[in-house]
Amino acid sequence: NDIRHLVVVDGQGGLAGVVSRGDLYSAKRLAAEDLVEAIQSAADAGSLKAASLRIRELAGALVDQGVGAERISEWIAILNDLVVLAALDIAESEFDLPMVRWCWLAFGSEGRLEQTLDTDQDNGLIFLADDESQKEVLRERFLPFAQRVNSLLDDCGFELCKGGIMAGNPQWCLSLDEWRARFSEWMLSANPAALLNATIFFDFRPLAGDWSLAAGLKRWLLSSAESNELFLRFMAANALQSGPPLGRIRDFVVDKTSGMLDLKRDGSRPFVDAARIYSLALGFDETSTSGRLRAASVRLNWSRKEADALVSAFHFIQQLRLGRQRIAGVPPNLIAPDDLNELERAVLKESFRQARKLQSRLQVRYQL
Repeated sequence: NDIRHLVVVDGQGGLAGVVSRGDLYSAKRLAAEDLVEAIQSAADAGSLKAASLRIRELAGALVDQGVGAERISEWIAILNDLVVLAALDIAESEFDLPMVRWCWLAFGSEGRLEQTLDTDQDNGLIFLADDESQKEVLRERFLPFAQRVNSLLDDCGFELCKGGIMAGNPQWCLSLDEWRARFSEWMLSANPAALLNATIFFDFRPLAGDWSLAAGLKRWLLSSAESNELFLRFMAANALQSGPPLGRIRDFVVDKTSGMLDLKRDGSRPFVDAARIYSLALGFDETSTSGRLRAASVRLNWSRKEADALVSAFHFIQQLRLGRQRIAGVPPNLIAPDDLNELERAVLKESFRQARKLQSRLQVRYQL
């Protein structure tokens, strides 16, 4: 509302003071700077864990204050990046790593800078090897280091990935050639497992080490995917298998067993999946969903209002997810329509309609 000053009164209506917008910004900035310093100065697992807990506390406070989902998610992801860097530094001091180029990669929501309060690990490691025999030797050298990092992050509240998508897993501690071969296999086969992997691994972002390895892999991937129309069509068909839970008679179609809406699967995922497909099809190096949608709107001549509506709808759903994750004892991504007020129901309904419009664009583009 562009309010610069607020008069604060006590319980009896008497003057207590004045708070300026600058005061509030300064308080948040100092808290963030203090937290950054605590993370970067963490020299052991205990101090790093303490700093990580503060990230969740401050992020929760931002949610309670009504800060926008895009800003909160980026804020969480960037601070979590610092935690990963600190964990890498701690682990690196404990191991004698080979003198080759390597890079730590973030996948999934961390790769997209869209982390919420409830998140696990999705990471991998890429290294440069001269020949086949060196690949196995280097992998054996890197794996104990990567497993130590995964363990440190688990202690800090980033649960071990149930699907094993972590750098400490030999499947995801690969040379540059092996990563290219893995991506090529997924793009050529386009079976359900490959399409599932595409939704996780194609959103990678470098965090530490030699970023040029990740940049080279990303350039190759975009070039390969852009020319593979069949794979993109399979990805689009997979993204269209489920749509927003909108009913013809009722506002929402809830799960028959739980009576809930799944805000992640049926809410944010249609936006994430469509944005990923557009980024691959149009060949632009952007990982965030909102950034991808904005870039696609420019390339495809969508109106500014259409693009803004899509991004706003995605962020509203993300905001609801963050709010649910602040409530103890409830499923982090599930919500009953009756838990929403009248305005929230109306905006969520329109957000689902925007997701449906986005899916319709994919359907027309790939003639599905």
